[in-house]
Amino acid sequence: MSKDGMCAIVTGSASGLGAATAQILAKPGTRIIVNYSNSKTEAEQTAELCRKQGAEVLVVQGDVSRDEDCKKIAAAAQGWGKLDVLINNAGTTKHVPHHDLDGLSAEDFQRIYAVNTIGPFQMIRAARSLLEAGAKASGIPSAVVNVSSVAGISGGGSSVAYAASKGALNTMTQSLGRALAPLIRVNTVCPGYIDTPWFTKGRGEAGAKQVRDAVVARVPLKVASTAEDIANLVCFLASPASSNMTGEFVRMDAGMHLIQ
Repeated sequence: MSKDGMCAIVTGSASGLGAATAQILAKPGTRIIVNYSNSKTEAEQTAELCRKQGAEVLVVQGDVSRDEDCKKIAAAAQGWGKLDVLINNAGTTKHVPHHDLDGLSAEDFQRIYAVNTIGPFQMIRAARSLLEAGAKASGIPSAVVNVSSVAGISGGGSSVAYAASKGALNTMTQSLGRALAPLIRVNTVCPGYIDTPWFTKGRGEAGAKQVRDAVVARVPLKVASTAEDIANLVCFLASPASSNMTGEFVRMDAGMHLIQ
């Protein structure tokens, strides 16, 4: 993949998968918007790592659940005149056992959907004209990559609300893959377990280790995927190497779905 001149937005890229994705994309000539909601210090650290690799980086604060913030994030790329890639990575959850129906409120559902489903829609809408300009400039479709989850396929994951929000994101990928072709491709990555601070924040150190050990013991490949593992798949779907793919959701779960 030649990244010279590529312009990209990566939402939720202060840490974890988003940060790993931004760093893989970062090459001399690449222009990247690193977005964060609350973690400014981490976002600046990610940006500095990308700059050391020769990329031009803008750090833009914004909560993707707010349409005005999505417009602000996209507007930061106006000076480039185009976008080639939009990575919708920002996400949230609430860790609640699926049998605990009283553990989720309507407000929990609304917040999780607002970030995980409505946020990607609003970002695509805000960036659409720049993505179309990128396609016209390069002669190949621009790429949107949504970060979903195997929970959106299996109905598992950290909570019922989270699984439902990611299932909705998967079907939205198909809807927008149809609606935005031929200038914009829309694909989705569905990771299984990722060894990032996500689980530590939700379950604490001991709980996160318990989850990791259980995953490694169960999955056929006996590994815990890293942020970099998943980021490589994200970047493949963002690259010209996948230029004939749209409306797909691609699972990477170390074979968890093969367990009967």
